[in-house]
Amino acid sequence: MPRISTLRITRSHKIATAVLIAAGSVTAIAATGGASEAQTPQARSSISVEPVAAAGIPTAKDAAAKKAAEATAAKEAAAKKAAAKAAAEKDATEARSEKQAANRSTERKAVTPKKFANNLDGWIRESLDIMKKKNIPGSYEGLHRNIMRESSGNPNAVNDWDINARNGIPSKGLLQVIQPTFDAYHVKGTPKKLTDPVANITAAANYAADRYGSIDNVDSAY
Repeated sequence: MPRISTLRITRSHKIATAVLIAAGSVTAIAATGGASEAQTPQARSSISVEPVAAAGIPTAKDAAAKKAAEATAAKEAAAKKAAAKAAAEKDATEARSEKQAANRSTERKAVTPKKFANNLDGWIRESLDIMKKKNIPGSYEGLHRNIMRESSGNPNAVNDWDINARNGIPSKGLLQVIQPTFDAYHVKGTPKKLTDPVANITAAANYAADRYGSIDNVDSAY
């Protein structure tokens, strides 16, 4: 009988102890869990969370950096374009200035006439200069030879005795040209005056070129 009582007491003690231990563990777990849950809102509020790119999606910070880089690149491109445009405009302005200067120089040369002496030699040389531009053949020798035969170098010489004079159209000037011939063969750019030395020579040379090929081919009255 005493043995049975002791065994029962011992087994009852162990069960009670196990229950107490289990109850204490649950209480501890409950206490620990409750404390953790109570502290979570405070802990969560004090933690700074950085944005993280996930699955290749850029964060707001990355997007801002990209936008800034694109803006900088656009400004640099615009600056290069403006510089290129300014350089092109400068080159064009310089080219226009050079062209205008060249044109002014050419115009000055064009309007500056050659100076010839106001004598027989100068008249012949000026006539030859005009004849060259108008493709009228003739040489200094040919002009001088015919002038000396026709008028002795007198630009106001008038023939008042030949058939032309009797017909009322006397020959006049260095190469003794009648008015109708002068009018028909007058060379543009010379005075429209029969006795003008240069106009008379060039008109006579133009007529001789048409009739004889050149004033050089004339050796007598023509």
